[in-house]
Amino acid sequence: MTKAAHRPRLSRTHAEAPLTLAVTAVDETGQLQDKMIACERPLTLYLNWQPIVTLMTLGARPEALALGYLKNQGFITDIDQVESVIVDWEVNSAAVITREDTAHVSKKLEEKTVTSGCGQGTVFGSFTAGLDDIALPTPSLSQSGIYALLKNLNQYNDTYKNAGAVHGCAICHGDKILSFVEDVGRHNAVDTLAGEMWLEGLDGGDKIFYTTGRLTSEMVIKIGKMGVPVLLSRSGITEMGLSLAQQLGITMINRAKGRHFLIYHGAETVLFDGEQS
Repeated sequence: MTKAAHRPRLSRTHAEAPLTLAVTAVDETGQLQDKMIACERPLTLYLNWQPIVTLMTLGARPEALALGYLKNQGFITDIDQVESVIVDWEVNSAAVITREDTAHVSKKLEEKTVTSGCGQGTVFGSFTAGLDDIALPTPSLSQSGIYALLKNLNQYNDTYKNAGAVHGCAICHGDKILSFVEDVGRHNAVDTLAGEMWLEGLDGGDKIFYTTGRLTSEMVIKIGKMGVPVLLSRSGITEMGLSLAQQLGITMINRAKGRHFLIYHGAETVLFDGEQS
């Protein structure tokens, strides 16, 4: 594990926003029920004080979300040049200040594509740049290891269990969960973990990425850029997502829940050692 030589100054004013809110609902019998619902709030990202995008987010780890989004979209490339990340929920903003040259930002903002991604919906022109340069290691997995990881993941998803309406994502090593985050959109959760890995200088080559969401092309591209060779999802996959996984060499394990999973690509990387716990 290689640490980044420089760590940006993050705002430390309790930047995590409340994730759930208590409300009252009426059930099918006309009775009052006290329930929790997931919060959703806008967060406008600024790069050197230039507005980039407004994300609808739960607000769990906004500093990492801001960094991960800007990195994955190709707005910034050097964590050592980032001076600070300042989150202010009074104006729903996250400002990333970097010494890196950002003169190209205005042109990039003109090259955007509306996507099907929940909680995000826009990618920029250079999002797919550099895919041919990605070289991922070949993972070594086992059926029993996948089962153990899925069992451990059941201990998470707190916001979903309390309120629903969110996606969960995790960075895992073997059957251990290194970091888990929930957000109203799966892309926000991916970007948050990408930002954390970038901050900590974590290598993705021996990691597994887990998500509760479907694996579309944007999801697969982001995981490839994070250097992670395994994608594990409890949901499905699209044709373009599969095509990109084959191109990048990502092992794709879908519909993973309990004792069931489907490997759409990379079955040769999995040892089928029986239904061991």
